[in-house]
Amino acid sequence: MARIFNTYGPRMHPDDGRVVSNFIVQALAGRPITVYGEGAQTRSFCYVDDLVNALVLLMNSSPAETGPLNLGNPEEVTILELAKKVIDMTGSRSKIVHEPLPKDDPTKRRPDISAARASLGWEPRVPLESGLRETILYFVDQGARK
Repeated sequence: MARIFNTYGPRMHPDDGRVVSNFIVQALAGRPITVYGEGAQTRSFCYVDDLVNALVLLMNSSPAETGPLNLGNPEEVTILELAKKVIDMTGSRSKIVHEPLPKDDPTKRRPDISAARASLGWEPRVPLESGLRETILYFVDQGARK
């Protein structure tokens, strides 16, 4: 069994409600980037190629490996850092606007992938900037332009 954490990459739906696609679509359109609270809450983002590699390894593993295995990227980034990075990488003039932080919004989401490392020899390899670059190009190709 796999427990999948925040995954992003090409072929995401522009209106899927996930923070990466929201920020990219907003930035490419020159719209304000919505950050909840001060944006200090952290998230971890796993590029889709890394996740697929982990799933293939899990499917090809011993039948004794039942999991659950956390699959994701343990590298944390604040939501505010992500917003600034997307603005910079898209060359957008979007401004960041802060909305009230929802009461149930976790301050930290970071998978512990130690079991996946131990049993599959897996860990993510694609840096956030590289994955964002590919994802931004995908959205540009799909017509999400300024």
